Amino acid sequence: MKNKMLKTGTLLTIGMVLLLSVLAGCNSASKKEAGNKQNQKPIIVQGPMPIEAQKFAKKLENVKEEKSGNFVFYKGTVDNYPVIVVKTGKGRENTAAATAIAIEKYHPKAIINQGTSGGHDENLNVFDIVLGKRTTNIGSLKTEDKKEGEGMDPTAWKPMDLMASEGSAGEDPDAEKARYYEGDKKLLAAANAVKDTYKKGKVVEGTIGSADTWNNEVDRIKWFHTKYGTSVEEMEGAAAAQIAGSYDVPFLGIRVLSNNKVNNGKYNPNTAAACQDYVYEVIKRYISANAK
Repeated sequence: MKNKMLKTGTLLTIGMVLLLSVLAGCNSASKKEAGNKQNQKPIIVQGPMPIEAQKFAKKLENVKEEKSGNFVFYKGTVDNYPVIVVKTGKGRENTAAATAIAIEKYHPKAIINQGTSGGHDENLNVFDIVLGKRTTNIGSLKTEDKKEGEGMDPTAWKPMDLMASEGSAGEDPDAEKARYYEGDKKLLAAANAVKDTYKKGKVVEGTIGSADTWNNEVDRIKWFHTKYGTSVEEMEGAAAAQIAGSYDVPFLGIRVLSNNKVNNGKYNPNTAAACQDYVYEVIKRYISANAK
């Protein structure tokens, strides 16, 4: 009887030890999972104007809003992965500042700058989307030397690469070229993988040009298309690409044509929402392939 009680006690002890081990393992796994979620770097999605950012922000789950200066950050999740939508405001200066703040504050895994744009390619129509295989600053230009009274000739202006050297770009012949920021390959792959989900136009790779200029002169637009190979123009992407590159953060520009002067494509504000819907699919694909 005594031996039977000892055996029973021993079995109970072993059972308790096993149960505690299982519970400890589960607790450790839970802590590890929580730690992994806390260590996940967010994906940043930028949109200049409210119509280019707020629809995407409404798609986020568990949203919290933060502000820094004039910039609004909508922090949430997509498929349980952290995603932050940033309303940057229009123009390169706003975008550069918003990008730097986002990188310093949130340490993102990747940045997508998206929104509307004007067409430079006559083969592209309103609602078509351009994936920025390259993004370039078309507002950085060097004029020809002309004396008073000799007039102006914008077609003779040369691209100027402000990043070519730390000296004066105006005096450096090596700076007389355009600088192109390459789109991240993994982001491009995710964007191409879901392009068939977009039904409102075609999705193509191309060159996105940025400047704090709204070009309405068709000959000028065609000059940029020839000189820089631009597919579209907007006012933000090159600034975001430059800052992202300086921090080695993967970057991609995605722009929908809201109008196209070279083939009489009329402005349609609904393109902004269409672009956000597509970028949402890009984010989901990128998360499933790279971020979990």
